[in-house]
Amino acid sequence: MDLELAHGAGAPRKSLGVVYGDVATSPLYVFKSAFAGDDITHTAGNEEIYGVLSFVFWTLTLISLLKYVLIVLRANDGGEGGTFALYSLICRHVRAGLLPGGGTSDDLMSDDKDAAARRGAVSRARTVLERYRVLQRLLLLFALLGTCMLIGDGVLTPALSVFSAVSGLELSMERAQHKYVGLPVTCAILICLFALQHYGTHRVGFIFAPIVCIWLLCISTIGLYNIIYWNHHVYRALSPYYMYQFLKKTQKGGWMSLGGILLCVTGSEAMYADLGHFSQRSIQIAFISVVYPALVLAYMGQAAYISQHHSFENSYHIGFYVSVPEKLRWPVLVIAILASVVGSQAIITGTFSIIKQCSALSCFPGVKIVHTSSTVHGQIYIPEINWILMILCLAVTIGFNNTKHLANAQGLAVITVMLVTTCLMSLVIVLVWNKSIFIALGFLIFFGSIEVMYFSASLVKFHEGAWVPITLSFIFMVVMYVWHYGTIKKYEFDVQNKVSVNWLLNLGPSLGIVRVRGIGLIHTELMSGIPAIFSHFVTNLPAFHQVLVFLCVKSVPVPHVEPEERFLVGRIGPKEYRLYRVIVRYGYRDVQQDDLEFEKDLINSIAEFIRSGGSDQNGFVEGSEKLSSISSGAIPLWEEDGDGEVDGPASPNKEINQQTVVPQRKQARFVLPKSAQVDAEVRSELQDLMDAREAGMSFILGHSHMKAKSGSSFVKRIVINFFYEFLRRNSRGPSYAANIPHASTLEVGMVYQV
Repeated sequence: MDLELAHGAGAPRKSLGVVYGDVATSPLYVFKSAFAGDDITHTAGNEEIYGVLSFVFWTLTLISLLKYVLIVLRANDGGEGGTFALYSLICRHVRAGLLPGGGTSDDLMSDDKDAAARRGAVSRARTVLERYRVLQRLLLLFALLGTCMLIGDGVLTPALSVFSAVSGLELSMERAQHKYVGLPVTCAILICLFALQHYGTHRVGFIFAPIVCIWLLCISTIGLYNIIYWNHHVYRALSPYYMYQFLKKTQKGGWMSLGGILLCVTGSEAMYADLGHFSQRSIQIAFISVVYPALVLAYMGQAAYISQHHSFENSYHIGFYVSVPEKLRWPVLVIAILASVVGSQAIITGTFSIIKQCSALSCFPGVKIVHTSSTVHGQIYIPEINWILMILCLAVTIGFNNTKHLANAQGLAVITVMLVTTCLMSLVIVLVWNKSIFIALGFLIFFGSIEVMYFSASLVKFHEGAWVPITLSFIFMVVMYVWHYGTIKKYEFDVQNKVSVNWLLNLGPSLGIVRVRGIGLIHTELMSGIPAIFSHFVTNLPAFHQVLVFLCVKSVPVPHVEPEERFLVGRIGPKEYRLYRVIVRYGYRDVQQDDLEFEKDLINSIAEFIRSGGSDQNGFVEGSEKLSSISSGAIPLWEEDGDGEVDGPASPNKEINQQTVVPQRKQARFVLPKSAQVDAEVRSELQDLMDAREAGMSFILGHSHMKAKSGSSFVKRIVINFFYEFLRRNSRGPSYAANIPHASTLEVGMVYQV
């Protein structure tokens, strides 16, 4: 409890260091981006600068504060945020998931008291979405689009933030010198930033929080100074009237400059994606009490200074550093560079979180996920993604070598993600929150109209850098959709080629082969039936284990699965066959156990299933297989070595058949409560399970190769034979496979004709 309280108390402070670094550094480049190019120019009448300030204030207030902090943060999926979390949240409440057996609402809502009420109040939108598969595909593509744009933002934000901070050197040294210093310094900082990621958000947040606090204090103090010293009437520009005046005077140029203005809300989506790292309340407190007031003062201060200065060398210099007093520029430059590194951290950690969600739901190839915190499981590090982001980030920085094109690129990525979030959020309001469809339409129309305006202004900059996020998103989207498509085809092949249980029953209790001592653990994606890999194995080898367990490890679209709901255990065929099915379910924020703990929990669950009578069905027929939810550890499993030492404290409980100590071999003993009534048949089955456990456990894994059927279309052959197989060979296997002892593993190869 003390640890939880300590973590909760420090959360707002640490969230400053990780979540808000991105949005806090936007004053570095918003005004510069708005006045970049020939779209608008700063004139003596100040209509342009006042109009930009008014747009910045209201965009920050409506999008960041109202939409994200007060509304969207409430739509977290068990504490997880991001566009894909919204998608999984919808799939949990509507049968809209495209991956068969991936888990929808009904398999994890048995303990939800108002689940029946929700099903009874199914809206027309829900019915339509469940009925038409084309709408489900469009929903998935839409979610993938937002996810890919967020990954693109993870490439562009570090480049723009750091490059904008370093660009302050041009006011402190000659332009000829800056040309040779700015780019190398930016690249060096970016390399250091990505090299720090393996330390984890917990440590990074602790280091970066003071930097962001100093930065916010710095920009708010300078802003307040500029307001008082240069133009204390600048607050009038906060009126929406100045937006109208701005568009009336600048017309098309003003509309095109909106692509730079919208950068004031960059980081809002990263804030939402970082929900897995910090709590909703801590993020809200930090934004409302500290970040938002500091940003408003910073933007007002810049506008106040610029409104009294009209003779810049060119409009490209209009920005943050010109409003900083000359004596403070070097200290502020150092703080700004450090703050830009923090700002980049926000989107990088958000990218890690959303890719983990996609990978857990079979929409992204397997990657190594490192949990960097022992207390907060949402804090992760993905090495492959980290280095890919670094390479792409350096490429766009060197390729563009200016903030104008980087700003255009980032603007389109940011606003696309926000549009996707708005659309998915309107569905959440209806399908998950069960609110009126008029409330959802109001949310969609109000925020959607604002974002469409900004989106159109960003899209016209396609040839000036906006093509980058579109290209990156297209590449990532192809990868994700090919992987998802291949996973579905593989699953469908397993379902169509599974072995009939009647075939198994005809083999008899011995299965037509020699049954040797031990437990055979057969991994399969099927939740029912006998996988084809089993028949492939028994027709080529003459022996199998005395106890067979068909194990299916499923990632379901919920953040966490409670321990008492993790194991589903059933029996295949009559009791004397000693065949069991175990389905183990993990949420996308759950940490899978190591092999020893998992093995113990698995055996305990089967033992409890046997003791409780299980699905007593000697007259077994195809399709009648029942699974029971078993809490692991219901029957304690004790292990002792050859010297007789017991792994656990003494217990007055009654033991089943004390085993003879055999040197150099671990022995397993189940301990039952005194009140337990165990008949001879159950005792015999438990004894067989203990004997098999002592003999050892073997893991049988399928090693499949996908190949398109003859006669398939050219596109399908390319997708399956080349793209999917390439991704499969170069991606990591299931996370449970990494914990399996190699000495006890047997791989069975099969070719899947799909």
